[in-house]
Amino acid sequence: MSIKAIIFGATGMVGQAVLLECIEDGGVESVLLINRRPLENIKHPKIKEIIYADFSDFSSLLPEFSKYNACFFCLGVSAVGMREEEYYKTTFELTIRAAEAVLKANSSFTFCYVSGSGTDSSEKSKAMWARIKGKTENALMAMPFKATYMFRPGYIQPLKGIKSKVKWYMAVYFVFKPIYFLLKSFKSWITDTTSLGKAMINVVRKGCGKKILESRDINEIAVD
Repeated sequence: MSIKAIIFGATGMVGQAVLLECIEDGGVESVLLINRRPLENIKHPKIKEIIYADFSDFSSLLPEFSKYNACFFCLGVSAVGMREEEYYKTTFELTIRAAEAVLKANSSFTFCYVSGSGTDSSEKSKAMWARIKGKTENALMAMPFKATYMFRPGYIQPLKGIKSKVKWYMAVYFVFKPIYFLLKSFKSWITDTTSLGKAMINVVRKGCGKKILESRDINEIAVD
């Protein structure tokens, strides 16, 4: 099938990862980026970028959304230092608002949501972020998309020059980069940006029996 993908969060590490794989994949026909600010370091004929400031209302984008069949939702923030109310708005409310708009435009979408290892599907965790991520996953999986997949990577090693915007993330990556060749054998909790991007494309192309995908699943699905 020909994939026409929308990416939310292409200026972040994970969003850039799936964007680079979309560019390289011959089965991806076009990519629509919904960004608050322009993506400066990646240009390609497949890419159409819309700079959209008001993430509280996507209704004006419905005609554009209707031209696509996959959504890679990679937009997210670190919960460190955030109040629960604020994190809820930027994680649950924003994600569901975007998903509802995409679904209204075209119910044949495959929707991929990047969550994280440790997300709590019961929504009862003492960790605020785990509860809210779990609530977001549950709401997305209840929506009548063609298919929905929740990606829960653990440690993600950035490749192909990709960098995180979060400084302390980059400090961690800098420390572990020299020994990544050893760490990558722990496939149950470690993946990389290339594998994550490929896996997201592959579930759109081929489907997957699992709806919630941990690092080991991501690494397996990434192999063509």
